[in-house]
Amino acid sequence: MMELLTDPQVWILLLTLSAIEIVLGIDNLVFISIAVGKLPMARREFARKFGIAVACITRIGLLLTLAWLARLTDDLFTLFGHGISVRDLVLILGGVFLVVKGVLEIREQVGGGEEEAGHVAGKAAVSFGAVIAQIAVIDIVFSLDSVIAAVGMAAEYVPVMVAAILIAVAVMLLAAQPLGRFIDANPTVKMLALAFIVLIGAYLIAEGFGAHIPRGYIYGAMGFSALVEILNLWAKRNAMRRAGVKPPPVDEPRRPMPR
Repeated sequence: MMELLTDPQVWILLLTLSAIEIVLGIDNLVFISIAVGKLPMARREFARKFGIAVACITRIGLLLTLAWLARLTDDLFTLFGHGISVRDLVLILGGVFLVVKGVLEIREQVGGGEEEAGHVAGKAAVSFGAVIAQIAVIDIVFSLDSVIAAVGMAAEYVPVMVAAILIAVAVMLLAAQPLGRFIDANPTVKMLALAFIVLIGAYLIAEGFGAHIPRGYIYGAMGFSALVEILNLWAKRNAMRRAGVKPPPVDEPRRPMPR
């Protein structure tokens, strides 16, 4: 153990793996924020923390099944001339789930106009267990490739990989609440987040069918879109200040407009 602590290569590897896990955890945080938004306000914070804890256990569990992970890339069958492995199936099914969920949520947002009572009743109907189950399943989809990559980089340093996951989860715990409140407080940001979910779902489906798209393109598009939205929000708040209207706090969800 002391050899690991005194080896500079191990520290570089830890920083690299931690950075990978943190970056790849951004899309997971967006999904968690959308998923817990269906719960009553009083239960959202606990759901966020519990969901992230489940995600942490899931990732460590994947790491501890190295032999099973190594077999995930073996083809099970061929479809349209492309070999489909367990990994591909997980990516395709997870991608389809994200696309369907994102489209349904966007449809609900665009439709709008529900009476507040019906809206609250709909949120109350969503069970805590169902939300946590969604977070756990989607975390497997999001983290599968990163865990396989981590195993390829540091298969002989399992403690380092576990430490990297714990660091990433700590960052997620710190960022989850502010991100969730910001998304809830700004309907246009929530719409953008849902669009990101659809985009990530389409990316996962493409990856599952062997169409390899560099992640940099996906994250670059998401980052540029987020920057444009931040500028729009900034301009809107400045316009409200000039008009003498006090902007609402960013952590206070806006109430639905009355009919």
